[in-house]
Amino acid sequence: MKGQLTLLLGLWLVTGAGLAQRLAQRVALRLDAPSAQSRYAANRLTDALAGRGYVVGTSKQPEQTIRLAAYDRQLGPEAYTLTRQGNQLTITGGDARGLIYGSLAVAEAVQQGTSLGQLTARRERPHLPFRAIKFDLPWDTYRHSTALDLHYATCRDTLYWRAFLDMMATNRFNVLSLWNLHPYSFMIRPTNFPKATPFADAELRDWQALFRSIFRMAAERGIETYLIPFNIFTSPEFSTAYNVNPRLNNLDHKHFVDGDTSAIVKRYTRECVTQVLQEYPELTGFGLTLGEGMGGMTPQQREDWMTATILEGMRLSGRKTKLIHRIPFSSTTGSLGITSVETEKLTRRSLEREGQLDFIDGPVWADLKYNWSHAHSTPTLVKVHGGKLYDTYFQPTPSAYKITWTARNEDFFCLRWGVPAFVRAHIATNSQAYMGGYMLGSETYIPAKDYFTKPGAPVDWTYAFERQWLFYQLWGRLLYNSNTPDTVFRNEFVRRYGKPAEPLLTAYALASSTPLRLASAFDFTWDFSLYSEGMMAHDSAKNVSYISVNQHITQPTLDPNYISVRDYVAATAAGKSFTPTQLTPLQLADQLDTDCRKALALVGPIRVTGNRSLAYEVADVRTWANLGLHLAAKLRGAVALHTYRTGGNEAQKTAAVRHLEQALRYWDEVVAITRPLYNDMPLVHLSEQKGGTPAQNDQLRFHWALLRPAVAADVELAKQARPVSLK
Repeated sequence: MKGQLTLLLGLWLVTGAGLAQRLAQRVALRLDAPSAQSRYAANRLTDALAGRGYVVGTSKQPEQTIRLAAYDRQLGPEAYTLTRQGNQLTITGGDARGLIYGSLAVAEAVQQGTSLGQLTARRERPHLPFRAIKFDLPWDTYRHSTALDLHYATCRDTLYWRAFLDMMATNRFNVLSLWNLHPYSFMIRPTNFPKATPFADAELRDWQALFRSIFRMAAERGIETYLIPFNIFTSPEFSTAYNVNPRLNNLDHKHFVDGDTSAIVKRYTRECVTQVLQEYPELTGFGLTLGEGMGGMTPQQREDWMTATILEGMRLSGRKTKLIHRIPFSSTTGSLGITSVETEKLTRRSLEREGQLDFIDGPVWADLKYNWSHAHSTPTLVKVHGGKLYDTYFQPTPSAYKITWTARNEDFFCLRWGVPAFVRAHIATNSQAYMGGYMLGSETYIPAKDYFTKPGAPVDWTYAFERQWLFYQLWGRLLYNSNTPDTVFRNEFVRRYGKPAEPLLTAYALASSTPLRLASAFDFTWDFSLYSEGMMAHDSAKNVSYISVNQHITQPTLDPNYISVRDYVAATAAGKSFTPTQLTPLQLADQLDTDCRKALALVGPIRVTGNRSLAYEVADVRTWANLGLHLAAKLRGAVALHTYRTGGNEAQKTAAVRHLEQALRYWDEVVAITRPLYNDMPLVHLSEQKGGTPAQNDQLRFHWALLRPAVAADVELAKQARPVSLK
């Protein structure tokens, strides 16, 4: 039949080790409408079948047929159906992306041990349409640190991007957003500003080939791509060759500086946007960020600058593009500021106007940071970057734009994480009519080079993001279909490591709730104000250090249902009681204790000898569990210590010392688990310490072993404690 591509695959399946013969099962894979996306889907299906022991043959009499049908637009974008008629399984997508997702669903079932004949009717459709990854490119990074620079070579390798984009497609992420201070000089030689690009022609062609490969591979996988520059930055070469206002030259790309709004910078930025969109037709769109490098400008001036540069550049490109508009966090002329109703009203007018522009392929994605830089805290929205969020963006319900939440992760880079109930609760809380979706990612971590794992026996991953497979699978699959059952994730553990690994999902759900509970009980603001994995936060000097017992006493909570140590002790002394919805520090300690001990009991019987990858999975559960037990003992110690200081009861002092000594023992267990497995790690959080030069700070490293003296200091502090005041 014309227009139909048929790939005949004779597939032989070994159905049992005790059988004397192999039972032949021949399978044909038919593509009704060949395209880059359908061929990608077919390739993923073929790989999955081959991975289960099938051998490709040439038989023309198939016993099973998989048909990738032409699109059925009535299903809706990204939706798919599986239907069976006799020995033919038909995969129908509402569009190219839906066809890919249907094929991946079949591939997953096969990989997890289901035979083709057992696959029956099924349908899925997306819960939220915008499911994005935030990816900071390691060249011209937002911050300058070894922890980011070391990913440079990995991210120049197209094999890395192929693996990363495959992961995104597998987990139903459909947007890759690439963040960079000033990306244009890596992508084009501006026609009217050729000296702005520092590379010779051959080197520039290499960069261009990289970006074209990323955009092409993303398109094949049904993934949109957005370029999100920060503002207002130019290349140092532009500033040297063309900038007529040297006072505003920002050659070091410092963030909190006045914006250069000169005519030549506006023209340069606008022309770069136009040229990038024309030279990279597979690039989906741009993003607006209104903050860094825009000091001295009012919110209206920042919006006007974006209109005159990026939006006008998009219009002049001559094609429709999509837009992410990050909602500004400063209502003042400072680079850092607070939120306000007036800024929300101004921004909403801009969003509604942008959504009506004929060159914008809407809706506009209006993005906010959920609970600032630490979305992995409580599902309850407490704040955004800059403070309180009012209801301007939601009331009345918008039609030109959709809200998206950036779920920043600045809390765990090394340890694996996965709490299905948390992700489900997050999505359930944020599924209103105005919601578009989520953007997952970090600003102080790039998931590329694995600089965590100590050399040793082989492991089953190459890149850092592969270590965190459960994190990406939970968020991506549940954003696509929030009813995806836990059996999908549990079966993936079994597929990877065998039946003994089945308890690992439950163990992770219990143990890796630890950072969520810490971040709910310990209020924060920006990136470095908390690092849950390391039990670190800003101290009084604004350095990132181990959270002392005194900080646990004085720090307010983030979640309004949590009670701080200080408030709990004061209320208890006054004879006040708490409501059933409130969580006291001692109740939190009990929850941590119960869940972490359950997690340890679940992984205790798992034998890891001979499987180093499984050993890391089990070790991370044990590490989170012991960190949770440490935190529980720390909270009990903090309550006892503050009770002693405010009341003078010596028994409370003795209890405080005992609890903090127990916390130290749990910390020692963390060190014993992690020392053989993990390197001392570069951490961007440490590069901005106040006590040393940038070069000295960049040499600082993180490991739990390095923090032990600070943990032990809490014990001595309790031993030396005295009552604060007795009346």
